[in-house]
Amino acid sequence: MRDAFSNALVRLALADPKVLLLTGDHGYALFDEFRKRCPDQYINAGIAEQNMVGMAAGLARVGFRPFVYGLAAFVPVRTVEQIKLDIAHDDLPVVLLGDGAGFVYSHLGTSHQSTEDIACTRAIPGLQILSPADRFEMTACMDFAYANKGPVYMRMGKSDRGDVHSGPISALASGRLLTVRKGRTDRPGLIATGSMVRTAIDIAQEQDLSVWSAPTLKPIAAEDIRAAARTSNGLITMEEHSVLGGLGAAITEITSELQPTRVLRIGVPDRFSQHCGTHDYLLREHGMDTETVRRRICEYIASL
Repeated sequence: MRDAFSNALVRLALADPKVLLLTGDHGYALFDEFRKRCPDQYINAGIAEQNMVGMAAGLARVGFRPFVYGLAAFVPVRTVEQIKLDIAHDDLPVVLLGDGAGFVYSHLGTSHQSTEDIACTRAIPGLQILSPADRFEMTACMDFAYANKGPVYMRMGKSDRGDVHSGPISALASGRLLTVRKGRTDRPGLIATGSMVRTAIDIAQEQDLSVWSAPTLKPIAAEDIRAAARTSNGLITMEEHSVLGGLGAAITEITSELQPTRVLRIGVPDRFSQHCGTHDYLLREHGMDTETVRRRICEYIASL
Protein backbone atom coordinates (compact mmCIF):
# COMPACT_ATOMS: atom_id res chain seq x y z
CA MET A 1 0.00 0.00 0.00
CA ARG A 2 2.91 2.38 0.68
CA ASP A 3 4.18 1.77 -2.86
CA ALA A 4 0.75 2.67 -4.23
CA PHE A 5 0.82 5.86 -2.17
CA SER A 6 4.30 6.81 -3.38
CA ASN A 7 3.46 6.02 -7.01
CA ALA A 8 0.26 8.05 -6.90
CA LEU A 9 2.02 11.01 -5.32
CA VAL A 10 4.76 11.00 -7.97
CA ARG A 11 2.19 10.67 -10.76
CA LEU A 12 0.15 13.61 -9.47
CA ALA A 13 3.24 15.79 -9.00
CA LEU A 14 4.57 15.07 -12.48
CA ALA A 15 1.21 15.97 -13.98
CA ASP A 16 0.79 19.14 -11.90
CA PRO A 17 3.82 21.26 -10.87
CA LYS A 18 1.60 22.94 -8.27
CA VAL A 19 1.56 19.71 -6.22
CA LEU A 20 3.98 20.02 -3.30
CA LEU A 21 5.01 17.46 -0.70
CA LEU A 22 5.73 18.74 2.81
CA THR A 23 7.13 16.33 5.37
CA GLY A 24 7.95 16.71 9.04
CA ASP A 25 11.34 14.98 8.75
CA HIS A 26 9.74 11.59 8.01
CA GLY A 27 9.49 9.07 5.20
CA TYR A 28 12.88 9.40 3.53
CA ALA A 29 12.97 5.98 1.81
CA LEU A 30 9.28 6.31 1.01
CA PHE A 31 9.96 9.55 -0.86
CA ASP A 32 13.20 8.61 -2.65
CA GLU A 33 11.42 8.44 -6.00
CA PHE A 34 9.57 11.70 -5.39
CA ARG A 35 12.76 13.56 -4.47
CA LYS A 36 14.53 12.10 -7.49
CA ARG A 37 11.84 13.01 -10.03
CA CYS A 38 10.28 16.10 -8.41
CA PRO A 39 13.08 17.68 -6.33
CA ASP A 40 11.69 21.22 -6.58
CA GLN A 41 8.30 20.08 -5.24
CA TYR A 42 9.69 18.56 -2.02
CA ILE A 43 9.90 20.51 1.26
CA ASN A 44 11.27 19.05 4.50
CA ALA A 45 9.83 21.32 7.17
CA GLY A 46 11.67 19.51 9.95
CA ILE A 47 10.25 18.44 13.28
CA ALA A 48 7.89 21.41 13.39
CA GLU A 49 4.54 19.99 12.36
CA GLN A 50 2.44 22.95 13.52
CA ASN A 51 4.56 25.34 11.48
CA MET A 52 4.39 22.92 8.54
CA VAL A 53 0.58 22.99 8.53
CA GLY A 54 0.63 26.78 8.60
CA MET A 55 3.12 26.77 5.72
CA ALA A 56 0.83 24.47 3.74
CA ALA A 57 -2.08 26.85 4.32
CA GLY A 58 -0.07 29.76 2.96
CA LEU A 59 1.04 27.77 -0.08
CA ALA A 60 -2.56 26.73 -0.79
CA ARG A 61 -3.65 30.37 -0.66
CA VAL A 62 -1.31 31.25 -3.54
CA GLY A 63 -2.40 28.37 -5.75
CA PHE A 64 -0.30 25.37 -4.75
CA ARG A 65 -1.71 21.92 -3.87
CA PRO A 66 0.15 20.88 -0.70
CA PHE A 67 0.26 17.26 0.49
CA VAL A 68 1.36 17.31 4.14
CA TYR A 69 2.89 14.07 5.44
CA GLY A 70 3.56 13.08 9.04
CA LEU A 71 2.93 10.35 11.56
CA ALA A 72 -0.76 10.26 12.51
CA ALA A 73 0.21 11.01 16.12
CA PHE A 74 1.49 14.38 14.87
CA VAL A 75 -0.59 15.03 11.73
CA PRO A 76 -3.38 15.49 12.69
CA VAL A 77 -3.25 14.98 16.48
CA ARG A 78 -0.48 17.48 17.33
CA THR A 79 -1.74 19.97 14.76
CA VAL A 80 -5.50 19.99 15.31
CA GLU A 81 -5.64 23.73 16.06
CA GLN A 82 -3.67 24.65 12.93
CA ILE A 83 -5.77 22.31 10.77
CA LYS A 84 -8.97 23.82 12.16
CA LEU A 85 -8.02 27.50 11.93
CA ASP A 86 -5.43 27.73 9.15
CA ILE A 87 -6.88 25.19 6.70
CA ALA A 88 -10.44 24.05 7.36
CA HIS A 89 -11.84 27.45 8.39
CA ASP A 90 -11.01 28.85 4.96
CA ASP A 91 -11.73 25.62 3.06
CA LEU A 92 -8.22 25.38 1.61
CA PRO A 93 -7.27 22.47 -0.69
CA VAL A 94 -4.66 20.84 1.55
CA VAL A 95 -4.28 17.06 1.81
CA LEU A 96 -3.12 15.89 5.25
CA LEU A 97 -1.49 12.45 5.33
CA GLY A 98 -1.29 10.70 8.70
CA ASP A 99 0.88 7.58 8.44
CA GLY A 100 1.14 4.80 11.01
CA ALA A 101 -2.41 5.22 12.33
CA GLY A 102 -3.48 2.85 15.08
CA PHE A 103 -0.77 0.73 16.71
CA VAL A 104 1.67 0.56 13.77
CA TYR A 105 4.46 2.38 15.62
CA SER A 106 3.99 -0.03 18.46
CA HIS A 107 7.39 -0.07 20.18
CA LEU A 108 7.56 3.74 20.22
CA GLY A 109 4.80 3.84 22.81
CA THR A 110 1.75 5.99 23.43
CA SER A 111 3.35 9.15 22.03
CA HIS A 112 3.49 7.54 18.57
CA GLN A 113 0.34 5.41 18.67
CA SER A 114 -2.65 7.17 17.13
CA THR A 115 -6.04 5.75 18.05
CA GLU A 116 -7.90 9.06 18.31
CA ASP A 117 -7.15 10.77 15.00
CA ILE A 118 -10.57 10.13 13.42
CA ALA A 119 -12.33 11.43 16.51
CA CYS A 120 -10.12 14.55 16.54
CA THR A 121 -10.85 15.39 12.92
CA ARG A 122 -14.49 14.32 12.47
CA ALA A 123 -15.76 17.38 14.34
CA ILE A 124 -13.78 19.89 12.25
CA PRO A 125 -16.24 21.44 9.78
CA GLY A 126 -15.58 20.82 6.10
CA LEU A 127 -12.69 18.39 6.60
CA GLN A 128 -13.18 15.14 4.69
CA ILE A 129 -11.63 11.94 6.08
CA LEU A 130 -10.29 8.99 4.06
CA SER A 131 -9.09 5.60 5.30
CA PRO A 132 -7.88 3.23 2.55
CA ALA A 133 -7.71 -0.52 3.20
CA ASP A 134 -5.41 -1.70 0.40
CA ARG A 135 -3.36 -0.47 -2.57
CA PHE A 136 -6.40 -0.13 -4.79
CA GLU A 137 -8.26 2.00 -2.27
CA MET A 138 -5.06 3.99 -1.68
CA THR A 139 -4.76 4.92 -5.36
CA ALA A 140 -8.46 5.84 -5.52
CA CYS A 141 -8.18 7.89 -2.31
CA MET A 142 -5.15 9.81 -3.61
CA ASP A 143 -6.99 10.69 -6.83
CA PHE A 144 -10.08 11.66 -4.84
CA ALA A 145 -8.05 13.85 -2.46
CA TYR A 146 -6.31 15.65 -5.34
CA ALA A 147 -9.59 16.26 -7.17
CA ASN A 148 -11.25 17.59 -4.01
CA LYS A 149 -11.38 21.38 -3.74
CA GLY A 150 -11.33 21.48 0.05
CA PRO A 151 -9.29 20.02 2.93
CA VAL A 152 -8.82 16.27 3.28
CA TYR A 153 -7.28 14.08 5.98
CA MET A 154 -6.14 10.62 4.86
CA ARG A 155 -5.43 8.03 7.51
CA MET A 156 -2.77 5.44 6.61
CA GLY A 157 -2.58 2.34 8.78
CA LYS A 158 -0.89 -1.05 8.55
CA SER A 159 0.27 -1.47 4.97
CA ASP A 160 1.05 -5.18 4.64
CA ARG A 161 -2.34 -6.84 5.21
CA GLY A 162 -2.81 -7.71 1.52
CA ASP A 163 -5.43 -6.78 -1.05
CA VAL A 164 -9.11 -6.67 -0.19
CA HIS A 165 -10.20 -5.88 -3.77
CA SER A 166 -9.49 -7.95 -6.87
CA GLY A 167 -8.47 -4.97 -9.00
CA PRO A 168 -8.43 -1.19 -9.39
CA ILE A 169 -11.36 0.92 -8.23
CA SER A 170 -12.61 3.08 -11.11
CA ALA A 171 -13.54 6.07 -8.97
CA LEU A 172 -14.19 6.79 -5.32
CA ALA A 173 -17.58 8.35 -4.61
CA SER A 174 -17.69 10.60 -1.57
CA GLY A 175 -19.08 8.81 1.46
CA ARG A 176 -20.00 5.58 -0.32
CA LEU A 177 -19.30 2.11 1.05
CA LEU A 178 -17.56 -0.44 -1.15
CA THR A 179 -19.07 -3.92 -1.25
CA VAL A 180 -16.33 -6.47 -0.61
CA ARG A 181 -18.38 -9.60 0.05
CA LYS A 182 -22.06 -10.59 0.02
CA GLY A 183 -23.22 -13.01 2.67
CA ARG A 184 -26.36 -14.23 4.39
CA THR A 185 -29.05 -11.64 5.06
CA ASP A 186 -30.11 -13.34 8.31
CA ARG A 187 -26.71 -12.60 9.85
CA PRO A 188 -25.01 -9.32 10.76
CA GLY A 189 -23.05 -7.36 8.18
CA LEU A 190 -19.50 -6.12 8.77
CA ILE A 191 -18.53 -2.51 8.00
CA ALA A 192 -14.78 -2.07 8.41
CA THR A 193 -12.15 0.50 7.53
CA GLY A 194 -8.40 0.53 7.01
CA SER A 195 -6.40 -2.38 8.38
CA MET A 196 -9.46 -4.10 9.86
CA VAL A 197 -11.07 -4.80 6.47
CA ARG A 198 -8.71 -7.74 5.97
CA THR A 199 -9.69 -9.17 9.38
CA ALA A 200 -13.36 -8.67 8.53
CA ILE A 201 -13.00 -10.61 5.28
CA ASP A 202 -11.21 -13.53 6.95
CA ILE A 203 -13.93 -13.89 9.59
CA ALA A 204 -16.78 -13.27 7.14
CA GLN A 205 -15.67 -16.16 4.95
CA GLU A 206 -16.06 -18.52 7.91
CA GLN A 207 -19.47 -17.18 8.96
CA ASP A 208 -20.85 -16.26 5.49
CA LEU A 209 -21.24 -12.59 6.39
CA SER A 210 -21.44 -9.54 4.14
CA VAL A 211 -18.52 -7.09 4.26
CA TRP A 212 -18.38 -3.43 3.28
CA SER A 213 -15.25 -1.31 3.28
CA ALA A 214 -15.50 2.34 4.32
CA PRO A 215 -12.65 4.24 2.62
CA THR A 216 -14.43 7.55 3.26
CA LEU A 217 -15.32 8.21 6.89
CA LYS A 218 -16.53 11.79 6.49
CA PRO A 219 -18.87 12.28 4.85
CA ILE A 220 -20.38 8.82 5.05
CA ALA A 221 -23.45 8.02 2.97
CA ALA A 222 -26.51 7.50 5.15
CA GLU A 223 -28.26 5.70 2.28
CA ASP A 224 -25.50 3.07 2.18
CA ILE A 225 -25.74 2.51 5.93
CA ARG A 226 -29.51 2.14 5.68
CA ALA A 227 -29.11 -0.34 2.82
CA ALA A 228 -26.56 -2.37 4.79
CA ALA A 229 -28.91 -2.42 7.79
CA ARG A 230 -31.87 -3.53 5.67
CA THR A 231 -29.95 -6.45 4.15
CA SER A 232 -28.38 -7.64 7.43
CA ASN A 233 -29.52 -8.78 10.84
CA GLY A 234 -27.59 -6.13 12.76
CA LEU A 235 -24.28 -4.47 11.96
CA ILE A 236 -20.71 -4.84 13.24
CA THR A 237 -18.14 -2.06 12.80
CA MET A 238 -14.40 -2.73 12.88
CA GLU A 239 -11.61 -0.15 13.09
CA GLU A 240 -8.09 0.18 14.50
CA HIS A 241 -9.20 3.29 16.34
CA SER A 242 -10.95 4.12 19.58
CA VAL A 243 -14.55 2.95 19.85
CA LEU A 244 -15.27 6.59 20.72
CA GLY A 245 -15.69 9.03 17.86
CA GLY A 246 -14.66 6.83 14.92
CA LEU A 247 -16.38 4.64 12.33
CA GLY A 248 -18.53 2.85 14.89
CA ALA A 249 -19.73 6.13 16.34
CA ALA A 250 -20.57 7.47 12.87
CA ILE A 251 -22.57 4.34 12.00
CA THR A 252 -24.53 4.34 15.27
CA GLU A 253 -25.32 8.05 14.88
CA ILE A 254 -26.88 7.32 11.50
CA THR A 255 -28.74 4.14 12.46
CA SER A 256 -30.16 5.65 15.67
CA GLU A 257 -31.69 8.52 13.70
CA LEU A 258 -32.78 6.84 10.49
CA GLN A 259 -33.13 3.11 11.01
CA PRO A 260 -32.70 1.80 14.55
CA THR A 261 -30.30 -1.13 14.28
CA ARG A 262 -28.33 -3.06 16.83
CA VAL A 263 -24.62 -2.26 16.26
CA LEU A 264 -21.59 -4.02 17.76
CA ARG A 265 -18.58 -1.67 17.73
CA ILE A 266 -15.18 -3.38 17.60
CA GLY A 267 -12.27 -1.03 18.17
CA VAL A 268 -9.77 0.14 20.76
CA PRO A 269 -11.23 0.31 24.29
CA ASP A 270 -11.19 3.63 26.14
CA ARG A 271 -7.75 3.15 27.70
CA PHE A 272 -4.05 3.46 26.95
CA SER A 273 -1.80 0.49 26.23
CA GLN A 274 -0.49 -1.11 29.40
CA HIS A 275 2.66 -2.63 27.92
CA CYS A 276 5.09 -2.14 25.07
CA GLY A 277 5.24 -4.69 22.28
CA THR A 278 4.76 -5.48 18.63
CA HIS A 279 1.79 -4.42 16.54
CA ASP A 280 0.31 -7.92 16.84
CA TYR A 281 0.84 -7.88 20.61
CA LEU A 282 -1.00 -4.57 21.01
CA LEU A 283 -3.91 -5.85 18.94
CA ARG A 284 -4.16 -8.80 21.34
CA GLU A 285 -3.89 -6.55 24.40
CA HIS A 286 -6.78 -4.43 23.19
CA GLY A 287 -8.90 -7.39 22.03
CA MET A 288 -8.56 -6.66 18.32
CA ASP A 289 -6.64 -9.73 17.18
CA THR A 290 -8.45 -12.05 14.80
CA GLU A 291 -9.15 -14.72 17.41
CA THR A 292 -10.73 -12.32 19.91
CA VAL A 293 -12.72 -10.53 17.22
CA ARG A 294 -13.95 -13.88 15.89
CA ARG A 295 -15.16 -14.85 19.36
CA ARG A 296 -16.97 -11.56 19.88
CA ILE A 297 -18.70 -11.85 16.51
CA CYS A 298 -19.78 -15.44 17.22
CA GLU A 299 -21.18 -14.37 20.60
CA TYR A 300 -23.02 -11.49 18.90
CA ILE A 301 -24.52 -13.82 16.28
CA ALA A 302 -25.62 -16.25 19.00
CA SER A 303 -27.37 -13.44 20.88
CA LEU A 304 -29.51 -12.35 17.90
